[in-house]
Amino acid sequence: MRVLTVAGSRWTVPLGGFLLALMGGVSYAWGSFVVPITQEFGWTTAQANLPFAVFMAVFALSMVPAGRLQDRFGPRRVALAGAGLFLVAYTLASLVRWIPHPAWLVLSYGGVGGMACGLTYACVAPPARKWFPDRPGFAISLAVAGFGLAAVLFSPLKVGVFIPAWGVAGTLFVLGLIVAAGSVVGALLVRNPPPDALLPRPAASGRRGGSQADVPPRELLRAPAFYVMWAAFAAVMVGGLMTIGLLTPYGKLVVKLPPAQAAFATSIFALCNGLGRPLAGFLGDRFGPVRVMVFTYAVQTLVFLGFPVVATGQALLYLCAALLGWGYAVTLALFPAVTAEAFGTKHLGMNYGLVFTAFGAGAVGPFLGSWLRDLTGSFTPAFLMAGAAAGVGLGLVAFLRFRLAFR
Repeated sequence: MRVLTVAGSRWTVPLGGFLLALMGGVSYAWGSFVVPITQEFGWTTAQANLPFAVFMAVFALSMVPAGRLQDRFGPRRVALAGAGLFLVAYTLASLVRWIPHPAWLVLSYGGVGGMACGLTYACVAPPARKWFPDRPGFAISLAVAGFGLAAVLFSPLKVGVFIPAWGVAGTLFVLGLIVAAGSVVGALLVRNPPPDALLPRPAASGRRGGSQADVPPRELLRAPAFYVMWAAFAAVMVGGLMTIGLLTPYGKLVVKLPPAQAAFATSIFALCNGLGRPLAGFLGDRFGPVRVMVFTYAVQTLVFLGFPVVATGQALLYLCAALLGWGYAVTLALFPAVTAEAFGTKHLGMNYGLVFTAFGAGAVGPFLGSWLRDLTGSFTPAFLMAGAAAGVGLGLVAFLRFRLAFR
């Protein structure tokens, strides 16, 4: 009876993680605000994007202390603290109606909101991994899928319903209520397994030989594998974020599609990013996470390098967008599993937080891609540089597979 009870209840943990990730993804999906902010407050596009850039950097850096807190106090308390901080962040951000200055949104949405997202997101992967030693990749990827699906689910609501009805400030306030409430529900569902929990046997280790030791953060920082993993994560994130924002203008200006059809390329990317994560986890459990990453990054490198030549029609543009979305899904679904495989689960919160700081490096991607487009008047340099970055990530992950002897 004990085994059945534990096994039957454990599925609520990735569900809670999914809700936490979904609410964090609502904050991450900032693009819907850019044009309304420039129109309502007269800011430049760069000023309107600055709160999101700060959000990304603070989010990535706060994952380290948030992961430490998660390891020490458990996911529920930390996630509840993040939910409360989300409410504070959005409420303060909604005051932009009376404090119409970019610095206000940078501090409230970017600073406080980034910390809130770090607190909640740090509680998504570790408990799911601990409850599912038999299906680690699938459980983690199911939990983090919410982050990728948030843009698909909430961006149309922001653009079509919330902002027209309540403006930027009102929408921020309403989203604060939604995000805080959803995060509270998610926080109440996540928990670590009790010490005497009877869980299924662990899946066969992804490594040939060796044991899965629990490496504390101080030792992690002395491990060469950590720096290889960090650099690989950073490379693929920079390459991916460099070109996400270029898909729609590429469709308009190069493929000559109507605006709605051009924008659908970005929607396809988002769908494959969100829905592809559980599939990535399933394949990672079946074939080994690093093997799936090596294959995916090889395809991603070829797609980036060939994009200006191949994506010349609507169908091919959508296919390339789908493949790039899949690469993003693999990255954010499998890096937590690889971190646990390499360094154990006891300190997974902080260890993955340290790895996840590489996500912050991706903040330069959108600016670099736009800068190359403006400088050269062509999309080709940005896609070629993204291909080079993906190639670097491929080489590093392939080396990591050899170093850690993953299957």
